[in-house]
Amino acid sequence: MTSARRRVHQSNETSMALYDEAAHAAAAQVISRYSTSFGMGARMLSPTQRRHIASVYAMVRVADEIVDTYQGADAAELLDGFEAEVWRAMTSGYSTNLVAHAFGATATAVGITREQTDPFFASMRMDLERAVHDEESFASYVFGSAEVVGEMCLAVFANAGSGPRPLDADMREGARRLGAAYQKVNFLRDLGADEDRLGRSYFPGVTSSTLTDARVAELVADCRADVAAAEACLAGLPRRSAAAVRTTIDIYARLLDEIEATPAASLAGARVRVANGTKLYLALRNSCPWTAPRRDSLQASA
Repeated sequence: MTSARRRVHQSNETSMALYDEAAHAAAAQVISRYSTSFGMGARMLSPTQRRHIASVYAMVRVADEIVDTYQGADAAELLDGFEAEVWRAMTSGYSTNLVAHAFGATATAVGITREQTDPFFASMRMDLERAVHDEESFASYVFGSAEVVGEMCLAVFANAGSGPRPLDADMREGARRLGAAYQKVNFLRDLGADEDRLGRSYFPGVTSSTLTDARVAELVADCRADVAAAEACLAGLPRRSAAAVRTTIDIYARLLDEIEATPAASLAGARVRVANGTKLYLALRNSCPWTAPRRDSLQASA
């Protein structure tokens, strides 16, 4: 009996660590199933950074799935509930939702706060309430849905293993610009699908029927300007983080090249992609310590 009691007691002592491990494993499954681009970059990080980036990605993805995929009448209620679980995990260190629990642990470890999560969830609510954007709402949406997510990732790169510290202002701005660029590239890729499936139009004054080659060129140039601003900050990242970010930049540079080469009349009907083999090549090239980091086709065509 004493031996049995000891086994149960020992199991209880390690149960929270096991729960933490299960939560982070669940987050890792989300990124592996949903994103080859960010998944490829994440694999280049240290184990600690990889775990935290997966937790950030999984939290963002679950919220996005609520507003984009579920589409039930109670989507707003579910989003509110998920945000409450995220905040509970950030403050108490525990949630019954595995993804929220993993994100809460990451937020505590690297210094992610409501300064980032509140705007994020506000943008997710906009997807439930607004189908067409003007310049003001578009800027607000991109800030919450992408720029603060860039800040979350920067907090991981800068603070994983050292604990929460204030982020450098220039690095923070670079992270925001890169998040904005990726979001806008995705808007271009998904222009037709967003209209047909979700009834949304993100770019002010732009629909699949009004999009012109000249407007595509303007939007691509805007994305490239954001990326260029972010690239100027890469030297401030740890080496492995910089290589991972550069890989995602190179992948999105290829996407921008493909978007630019696609006639506006065809863009809404075909979602451009980068082959997985190309993504792997870019990751391997950037991970080689003897290969000087460099921009991919983005620089050549900017």
